[in-house]
Amino acid sequence: MNEMEDLFGEARRAADDLYQLRYTYFPANPADKISELQRKSDLALSLLDSLPLEQRRSPTQRATYEYLKGKILDVFPDYRKEAEDHLSKAVKLNPSLADAWLCLGNCIWKKGDLASAKNCFTLALSKGSNKEILCQLSMLERRMAQGGSENQAEIVEESIQRAKEAITLDVKDGNSWYSLGNACLTSFFVTGSWDHSKLLQSLKAYQNAEKDERMKSNPDLYFNCATVNKYLENYERALSGFEAAALKDPSLNAVEEVQKIVNLLNKLESLSKGQARAKRHAALASSRAADNLNPLYKSISIDTLSEGLNKAVAVVGKVLLFVKHESVAPLYYLVCDSNQLCCVLSVYGISNDAIKEGDLLTLLEPYYRHVDFSWKGKCYQFKSIRVDFLEQLLVNGKALDSHQAVRTSIYAQHKP
Repeated sequence: MNEMEDLFGEARRAADDLYQLRYTYFPANPADKISELQRKSDLALSLLDSLPLEQRRSPTQRATYEYLKGKILDVFPDYRKEAEDHLSKAVKLNPSLADAWLCLGNCIWKKGDLASAKNCFTLALSKGSNKEILCQLSMLERRMAQGGSENQAEIVEESIQRAKEAITLDVKDGNSWYSLGNACLTSFFVTGSWDHSKLLQSLKAYQNAEKDERMKSNPDLYFNCATVNKYLENYERALSGFEAAALKDPSLNAVEEVQKIVNLLNKLESLSKGQARAKRHAALASSRAADNLNPLYKSISIDTLSEGLNKAVAVVGKVLLFVKHESVAPLYYLVCDSNQLCCVLSVYGISNDAIKEGDLLTLLEPYYRHVDFSWKGKCYQFKSIRVDFLEQLLVNGKALDSHQAVRTSIYAQHKP
């Protein structure tokens, strides 16, 4: 085996360098990356093919040769049949080559055959526990969960468990933590539960991933972490994260994400300061509605809310405006209470026709935040309430129907 390593060692290192380029090189023009990958892969293939024929005659030697050739050819983002052919030969010649099964799975994934790709990853894993294989399985299962299958929640939970298993093999491996963060983020959207604890788990996993120096070159980590912060309404962190992602990989739509958040914040801040006449009318209506509140909840005004989750209390307010913005979720409204105090209301997981301007809302156990930060010289200050579940919301005194719940197709960045 040592002799084999000597024979193919240089070609292996060339293949590894090629993939290092793939994962760390993000020029302004994506075509430049493809050109550089092509140049380096040509050199790696030349090096591999320079091995004398007599040194690749045994089944084990031929399997290693076919595996490396397939791996080098598969470095590109698009599916290459030639790569699949070489990798298929490799696993037939030597079924114990775990990395060949992994590479074959990645290759097949690109052509959309997710079931066959999963079979390859499972066979690779059968050769022994491996954090890289577990992370790829986790990623693939996230992708499968997004396909609209009936057991989405079950599949994404499996994805979470794969990532956790990878972490147990190496608790300092940033890619395993990154996989867990992505799985938790996907779970937040796929399950339709809008459970923000999943976002907090995702954020913690991403923060652990950032401790690994090797992950500093991964723009998707910054992008996905910023996405979590956006939905946690940590706007300043989201803006910083998207900006960092854009610097690392200009081809991501991170610059557009920054602009969307800035546009939204400008609108929310501006609307919160106006609407004087509407506030007076809303205050009267809100005061009357508060008189009919369930005795399990104490009615309080917006200005007496505590930061974070407010247990066993309710805020009654009238919808002044539906705030149009550029993202799919959440839905934003401007709401005014009986003291003529306005706040921004963000609602997750409901259809956009469930709440209308003029409706009276009872917000049960609201999550409150006072937004106050500066970005690029502009100061943003407004009160914000978040509602995660249908059960936290009464519209004109009535609970919403379950059919008004929606799921939103927003997922973590992932590349096979």
